[in-house]
Amino acid sequence: MYSNKESVNILTSLLVAYGIRHAVVCPGSRNSPIVHNFHECPDIACYPVTDERSAGFYALGMSLELDEPVVVCVTSGTALLNLSPAVAEAWYQHVPLVVVSADRPPQWIDQLDGQTLPQPDALGRFVGKSVSLPDVSDLESHWYCNRLICEALMEAESRGGHPVHINVPLAEPLFVYDVEALPSEDRIVQRSGTVDAYDVESCGLREDFWQAARPMIVIGQNRESFMTDDQLQALMEHCVVLFEPLGSDQGASHFDLVLSALGDDENLLPDFVLYGGGTLVSKRLKHFLRKATKADFWEISEDGLLHDTFMRTKGVLEGRLSSVLLSLETIMKEAADFEALFEKSFGDLPDTSDYVSHWRQLLRRAADTTETFEPPYSQMAAVRLLEQKYAEADFPANFHYANSTSVRLACIYSSGYVYCNRGVNGIEGSLSTAAGFSVVAPRKVICVIGDLSFFYDQNALWNQNLRGNLRILLLNNGRGGIFNMLSGLEQSPARDAFVAASHHTSAEGICRQNGIVYLSASSMDELQPAVDTLLNTDSQRPVLLEVFTDAEADARAFRDFYQSFNL
Repeated sequence: MYSNKESVNILTSLLVAYGIRHAVVCPGSRNSPIVHNFHECPDIACYPVTDERSAGFYALGMSLELDEPVVVCVTSGTALLNLSPAVAEAWYQHVPLVVVSADRPPQWIDQLDGQTLPQPDALGRFVGKSVSLPDVSDLESHWYCNRLICEALMEAESRGGHPVHINVPLAEPLFVYDVEALPSEDRIVQRSGTVDAYDVESCGLREDFWQAARPMIVIGQNRESFMTDDQLQALMEHCVVLFEPLGSDQGASHFDLVLSALGDDENLLPDFVLYGGGTLVSKRLKHFLRKATKADFWEISEDGLLHDTFMRTKGVLEGRLSSVLLSLETIMKEAADFEALFEKSFGDLPDTSDYVSHWRQLLRRAADTTETFEPPYSQMAAVRLLEQKYAEADFPANFHYANSTSVRLACIYSSGYVYCNRGVNGIEGSLSTAAGFSVVAPRKVICVIGDLSFFYDQNALWNQNLRGNLRILLLNNGRGGIFNMLSGLEQSPARDAFVAASHHTSAEGICRQNGIVYLSASSMDELQPAVDTLLNTDSQRPVLLEVFTDAEADARAFRDFYQSFNL
């Protein structure tokens, strides 16, 4: 039996009609009719999470793995506001999170009634659509309720995808379940205007690309597998292609190490840049490309919006990154015919070989340096060993790296794609995102995370949905390690206690109370077998390896690594 709240029944029916099958639900009385319906509906799987902030990131992780919209349902009041960090992250990563919030009747807003605040539009510009449902009492209000829900669910998957908010005001009584079946609701179908096969010949991009003597393609955070190895290699014959493991399943391309030594070398600057995907981790690359004042910059943007990261954008292409790159690769395959046409209109094609070969040589040397440099016992050594051991493993896994030091280590050592909450770079939900991902993933999910990020998000482990496929490498140096690498900050007496939040906390007790298998290492001798166990042991529960290091030694390992690249 379903709730007697007709707006809730319409919502449940339409979620099913739009193919939404997973809902993260939080406790509360006002949202209990919604949670009841989701539990009763055989087409929706429910995942209970008590902490709303953690729940938002759980849903984010699930949506990343499933590549489809996921609901997160909360009760009224400040519960909704706790979703803000996850919703902001979903906005910048183009993740179709469907926020469903229960609400008090509108007449009680600002009347000092409990758990009551203005909820419509509470998530601001971080949702593509926000609707508040009417109390359904007749055919017209039924039609209006259906339309609002359809508008929100269509918007969730339009223009690359983004979060939406459906607010559901509910009056008492709340606990009446006497409706035998959900209503049959018609969904509204939307055809996306996004171009799937982008024709680069229809704009100035083609001419700019081929006229460039020093062309470069930069790939930011990106979830789609945009090219095969062969296609990527074909493109790299003509231009420089730079990417991080957040944007490619080829892993790290080691450009940051090159720029650390040669960032002021004008011979490395491009005269054409095609930028696709989302954010970049490397500040060096951003600062480097902002010096290319004479270059033509083009952006590929699935939502059609301008993101002028390098302060030089000439044009924006609304389309999929893979489609644009494959179009360029196709043109290159037909280079002989195109060259004759191009020379007729523009003159000789410039020779890009010297520029491309120079970059290729530097990137190869950076890769060799990364492979041969052996850091002493440190966080760097732990991640290096983890990636090496995984390369020898015979099972597939998804890697999630938390922000700050962890993701920078991924950009050095990762050999494949990594997930990261890099939309707004927050530390508050990295563990919850990985945990939510693991709940619906058939593979192992390996989360590499620093201590502040872990302890801030420890409620991710307070969850009955977790299984043994979640593996966590906790890098604990007793503070926010990134602050030991910021030149000049060491002069502040406030750095350690107030900026870096130094502490003496261990995850052992947290693991015990949540049934997590706990391992630890404090030396290289202990680290080697512990990483083997973390990766390979059979377990019905998540496994966590806490690696204790010294913050000064961690910072020194980073400095020594970058100084080892000499030209």
